[in-house]
Amino acid sequence: MADDSAARDDALVIFTPSGKRGRVPKGTPVLAAARQLGVDLDSVCGMRGICSKCQVSPGYGAFPKHGVTVASDALSPINAVEERYDRVRGLKPGRRLGCQARIEGDVVIDVPPESQVHKQVVRKAADTREIVMDPATRLYYVEVAEPDMHEPSGDFERLKRALSDQWKIKDLSASLDLLRELQTVLRKGEWKVTVALSRGHHDDVPRLLQIWPGFHEGRLYGLAIDLGSTTIAAHLVDLRNGQVSASAGVMNPQIRFGEDLMSRVSYAMMNPGGDVEMTAAVRGALNDLATGLAGEAGIEPGQIMEAVFVCNPVMHHLLLGIDPVELGQAPFALAVSEALNLTAPDLDLTAINPRAGIYILPCIAGHVGADCAAVALAEQPQKSEDMVLIVDVGTNAEILLGNKDKVLACSSPTGPAFEGAQISSGQRAAPGAIERLTIDPATKEPRFKVIGCDLWSDEDGFKDATQDTGITGICGSGIIEAVAEMRMAGIVDSKGLIGSAEQVGTPRMLPEGRTHSYLIHDGTATGGPRISVTQGDIRAIQLAKSALYAGARLLMDELGIDHVDRVVLAGAFGAHISPKHAMVIGMIPDVPLEKVISAGNAAGTGARIALCNNGARSEIEAVVRGIHKVETAIEPRFQEHFVNANALPHATDPFPHLTAIAPLPDVSFNIGSDREGGRRRRR
Repeated sequence: MADDSAARDDALVIFTPSGKRGRVPKGTPVLAAARQLGVDLDSVCGMRGICSKCQVSPGYGAFPKHGVTVASDALSPINAVEERYDRVRGLKPGRRLGCQARIEGDVVIDVPPESQVHKQVVRKAADTREIVMDPATRLYYVEVAEPDMHEPSGDFERLKRALSDQWKIKDLSASLDLLRELQTVLRKGEWKVTVALSRGHHDDVPRLLQIWPGFHEGRLYGLAIDLGSTTIAAHLVDLRNGQVSASAGVMNPQIRFGEDLMSRVSYAMMNPGGDVEMTAAVRGALNDLATGLAGEAGIEPGQIMEAVFVCNPVMHHLLLGIDPVELGQAPFALAVSEALNLTAPDLDLTAINPRAGIYILPCIAGHVGADCAAVALAEQPQKSEDMVLIVDVGTNAEILLGNKDKVLACSSPTGPAFEGAQISSGQRAAPGAIERLTIDPATKEPRFKVIGCDLWSDEDGFKDATQDTGITGICGSGIIEAVAEMRMAGIVDSKGLIGSAEQVGTPRMLPEGRTHSYLIHDGTATGGPRISVTQGDIRAIQLAKSALYAGARLLMDELGIDHVDRVVLAGAFGAHISPKHAMVIGMIPDVPLEKVISAGNAAGTGARIALCNNGARSEIEAVVRGIHKVETAIEPRFQEHFVNANALPHATDPFPHLTAIAPLPDVSFNIGSDREGGRRRRR
């Protein structure tokens, strides 16, 4: 591949997280390539290298997912403009200026969030939830006995005694640096001090985190972090009352090493030190996220005294700095599965208090992680009277099925299509992205809504209301609704094939080789993009939803049932897709629509519960031990279920509830059919 690339006058460039790719002449600036391919890369200085808004992070080494190996000279050497900018204002390690770096070979380039024109909308916002407040980290005011010639105990011992007498806290540990401060603070406060303690939820000795003279009224904060494969969502929580002070979400910078989990495992396998690169990337993003949240809430970073993490097993290991290679092959062994209690320096979290405690929820099994445990903590399937299916949709779908008698879990590799990646006009959720869409079944005309505007595209004032954001692409919720609407309008058949203009009856059907695409919006006349749904997009959604449905069906087989009573949609997707559209494409089993509910970001909610309630940590650790894991990778029935689930909605399973409210047209389109017989040509 390297030889072929060297012999050509052009090079392949792949941009993440959008997944957009194309060939450009060698010597093309990265910024120019981004604009040519419709990639969201900012710049305001006219390519003079002074605004820094076009910063990018090139990736080097083998990228099996993309079928490319990036050589060290894939970009031109750093030039004088970049050197000057780095000297004066500073570039993060590994960053390049897109207006200066030129493409000289096949390359994978990540566009970080701050370089994207259309900033991400937090789809994993905190849900309203009543939580019994009993945080592990709390403030305690104590009055300590003064030293006495007749009582030769040390100041620390007398502090422990005061905590025992006044707060029933029987023991205490402290770091050496805090012991160095202790005597000065005690005397400054005239033997009255406020301490911040982190209490273990087992028999752990409480840990002294901070000490202030006198009565300290300052607030303590914690972070609840849902570390996903594609996105990272974090909530800054007031530990006095559980109130969410700020929330933010960013793309996981590891996406440049691979869009899905196995791609990242492959990157670590094929590139020595690749796991270290990915660990550094995600820890850097976490520090940036914490800094931004503290700034938004108007607090000092040192007030963040605790953090709780939920994540899938590969993200879990990469966060901890553990090589994930064993998770890429049977028997998918975890280095550690139980809950972990760490401190901020263990994870290089420099943007919060250096003494802050870190709690990471337990993993259920090799492919079912702490994020699934957090969903169980939030949704409590183990206490359900009815049979409930909980689907946490992301790049890796976590699925729980059960009731008070038994709970099963599995993981299905859906890929990033539901996040808008791997889609021709796809993008993350940002102002200007199409998020809702309907298609008139008679005229085949679409109408849509974009993020940042409350009007539909056919309503008066829509054009003016979207003038600033434009219509930039289609996000995950939009592509799912688009595919479902195309199926209901007879534009797509049950096999997922898109019809031609003659077959469908609308000029919106555009030929693309032997296939067709459906045009949603053409903004090229005013310099905007052409947004359509291609056959490749349909296929990406089919593969993603088939993996998800097959996982759910496998769990149903294990319990010997052919239907469920209730479906809970969790994750960034769950709160933004109607149950009807999810069922039309066959993402979930057939149930009455009123029995399909959204739980929002259940994993993030579980993280907040564990942050705010110390006892919840013991609870989920016990629950995890009772959940039975089903391994989809080695179940022969998974492939059968996957193939049947490729149809829209399904090849064999009945959907009576769906049929009653949305009968689907009986159409059939063949790729490459001749005009006379309409049958596929054989070769």
